[in-house]
Amino acid sequence: MSQTKREQVISHLRFLRQELRDMHLGIREDGLFPEPSELRGIMAQMEALLELVEGNTRIQSNPEAA
Repeated sequence: MSQTKREQVISHLRFLRQELRDMHLGIREDGLFPEPSELRGIMAQMEALLELVEGNTRIQSNPEAA
């Protein structure tokens, strides 16, 4: 994996980790579940990260699949 790609993956993982921590704390402290749009956003980011790691451009080249 190239250094640039590795740095992108690390950055994405740190961001996702923080977002999930915040959601978890919200659930534990307030008993409030995140909005569905927040969850969809996290899932989209995870899919983008997976694409980056795998080097898969199939999803990008087929916008009708989304």
